[in-house]
Amino acid sequence: MVERVAVIGGGVIGLSVAWRAALAGHDVTVVDPSPGRGASWVAGGMLAPVTEAWPGEEAALHLGEESLRRWPAFAAELTRDGGDPGLSTAGTVVVALDRGDAEQLEVLAGYLASLGREVESVTGRQLRALEPGVNGIRALLVPGDLAVDNRRLLRSLQAAAVRRGVKFADDEVTDLEPGRVRTLAGEVRCDVAVIAAGARSGRLHPALAVRPLKGEILRLRARRTSLPPPARTVRGVVEGRPIYLVPRDHGELVLGATQYEAGFDETVSARGVRELLEGAERIFPSIDEYELVECASGLRAASVDTVPFIGELSPGVLAATGHHRNGLLLAPVTADAVVALLGGAPPPPHVAAADPHRLGEK
Repeated sequence: MVERVAVIGGGVIGLSVAWRAALAGHDVTVVDPSPGRGASWVAGGMLAPVTEAWPGEEAALHLGEESLRRWPAFAAELTRDGGDPGLSTAGTVVVALDRGDAEQLEVLAGYLASLGREVESVTGRQLRALEPGVNGIRALLVPGDLAVDNRRLLRSLQAAAVRRGVKFADDEVTDLEPGRVRTLAGEVRCDVAVIAAGARSGRLHPALAVRPLKGEILRLRARRTSLPPPARTVRGVVEGRPIYLVPRDHGELVLGATQYEAGFDETVSARGVRELLEGAERIFPSIDEYELVECASGLRAASVDTVPFIGELSPGVLAATGHHRNGLLLAPVTADAVVALLGGAPPPPHVAAADPHRLGEK
């Protein structure tokens, strides 16, 4: 049994690993200058491997579906330990605005049907009856997708971790070596270090081909004169750019997300805000009456093949990073895999595609 575990990174992956590792009896310290923030704080909250799927990304789809199956039990246990994370079972609707989009929907529907996934195609009129105010000539309903309130989730994970005895070192990691994690203020001794530092993970181990991929989101709130947010998550493509609208409690709506290479720049651009609002207005015109509450950006931890890195990097060092746009979705399966490895078990079969050495790094 490993006694001391240092988890580098306090986002959704790091906090999930820390909580589950503490539950398994390990002495856990999370090392992060701002736990509960980062990319996880500005995530949309979609748990949607099916509507993220596309031919050629089967490994990411299968891993995502394995984690999705674990989410209800994960959320129930977290509710008991740290508070309700706001899991939604309303599903997703994928909207086609024009004939070209509708053709792409047919491709996606056919692909998902070939995999045995449940989807339902509806007309624009049926769409408007289901989701008043949402535009589209056709749409796909995906009832199995879930969503979670990312900020409630982070607060719940922090509370659950504290309840289970996890310690927090609010400091920046500068280096690590077997048995110790060096920080600006000193070091944290450990038997195993788990790298869950998101987009900055590549700086901590040469085998981690992780790069930052910037994404911007807006948070809005309905007014008395506007339509309420849709009941389901709404996804679409506007002029080639993917866009999503995720409802929250109290009439709030999360709108995202831009995606582009910008290094470690976390500023919000005027162009990004304009593109998001213009795209959302095409799908849900009433949004132009909403109150704009927040503009924010985060850095996704992107891998070249959209599959994360989960497993042993070297003796005493594990990876749990590179989750791209699916960090929240993959939190349960990642945490369970890391806890299994900490307990001396072999890597679970369903995470084989996430082998940290699959790209050839030694």
